[in-house]
Amino acid sequence: MIALFLAPILTRWMSPVAYGAWSLVLQISAYVGYLDFGIQTAVGRFLAHANERGDAEQRDRIASTSLIALSAAAMVGIAIGVGVALLLPRLFQQLPIPLVRDTRIALLLVSSSLAVGLPASVFNGIFIGLQRYEVPAVIIGGSRALSAVLLVLVVRHGGSLAAMGAAMAVVNLASYGVQYWMYRRMAPMVRLSAHLVSRHAGRELFDYCLSLSIWSFAMLLVTGLDISMVGYFQFEAVAYYAVAATLTTFLAGLQNAAFGVLIPSTAAQQARGDAKGLGCGMITATRYGGFLLLITGLPLVLSSRAILYLWVGPLYADHGGRLLQVLAAANMIRLSAVPYIMVLVGTGQQRLVTVTPLLEGLSNLLASIVGGYLFGAVGVAGGTLVGALVGVGGNFFYNMPRTEGIAFRISDYLRDGMLRPAVCALPLVIYVGLIEVSNSSDPVVKGLCLAAALLATGFLTWRWGLLGTERERLRSWRLALQA
Repeated sequence: MIALFLAPILTRWMSPVAYGAWSLVLQISAYVGYLDFGIQTAVGRFLAHANERGDAEQRDRIASTSLIALSAAAMVGIAIGVGVALLLPRLFQQLPIPLVRDTRIALLLVSSSLAVGLPASVFNGIFIGLQRYEVPAVIIGGSRALSAVLLVLVVRHGGSLAAMGAAMAVVNLASYGVQYWMYRRMAPMVRLSAHLVSRHAGRELFDYCLSLSIWSFAMLLVTGLDISMVGYFQFEAVAYYAVAATLTTFLAGLQNAAFGVLIPSTAAQQARGDAKGLGCGMITATRYGGFLLLITGLPLVLSSRAILYLWVGPLYADHGGRLLQVLAAANMIRLSAVPYIMVLVGTGQQRLVTVTPLLEGLSNLLASIVGGYLFGAVGVAGGTLVGALVGVGGNFFYNMPRTEGIAFRISDYLRDGMLRPAVCALPLVIYVGLIEVSNSSDPVVKGLCLAAALLATGFLTWRWGLLGTERERLRSWRLALQA
């Protein structure tokens, strides 16, 4: 949400070239986050599982070993940031020479601060494992808001990219201190000590995180290189691509935030041996996720230019409309699998499905390189769509038949999890198609057609999108409110 409010301010006060350089700084610095190797997720999962079994010693060993591992990763992250900053002019030869120095400084500051945050992510993992989601939410949300305010002040007063990087780095470091303070206040029962580091815990983390690391690498190929590739093939389009990617990143962030809570809860269900409950919950979460994607993503596909025009102005609408359509459609497809993936992670089965993420990532990378060479930024966006189709197809034909400990049928998953939300959206899709074909400008006709489409969507959602038990639950809530 903060990114949505920040982008129109920065794009109005910065030139497209400068905003593109800042977007490159953010994406390259984000590479440091991949050195987490899924350890924060592992801490949350192992803590939830150990607490369910009452095994405090195992919980503390996992947390302590994770802290040491991520401290080593932080050193590697700092070294990578320095190396990329030194090679920046060679990697992005179209980067204007006057921006090279400030871009380097900003990259060093932001990437180093994110590297320091790697060991601090253990504290977030502890809060997630204890199902105290509000703690990291407030800390992370607060730090993002403060960063946004400082960035606006810097840009408003003519600050350079280096000053923007310094503002973000200071806030990042302060947030890590707050995380540690909250850990000491709210989770002192989880002990962190070098004496608790063990090889056995390290092996457990390695076995669990190996698949997560492969997934993370695959996601790097899917979403982590796109702006960099646009910078290489068509630097003048980086700003427009970054704006479109901001909206699709919001889709991904919302989906992951909504369903990330499945990881500790499904770990507890697995400890109880509730295979049927896991299957039903996964299908229900997939259906709700489909509705969430349609509500947030479908407008981006159907009204991309109008949204960009109102959000960041006509220049970005003209150059970024098609990019937003392709990226939004691609992310709606690939994010439909988020609930399934979260349940796999929660039940410790992510190691069973490592082939598909790699296929998605590699097909995305190859298609983006070819598309970027032939068509520039639009071709890079098309690569994301190709990868999304490969990834979802791999889930159905390769991953799901090998999933264990989750009682569900693939046909039920397809019908109840994915098709129900898609059918409910058909009236709105038909409405937009008819308006585009007829090219009608009569507001009365448009209003009547839109009202009819909304009524049809509401009817389908009630009769087809919701199950009978859910309709009964809503009726009971309505009666309770009336009483």
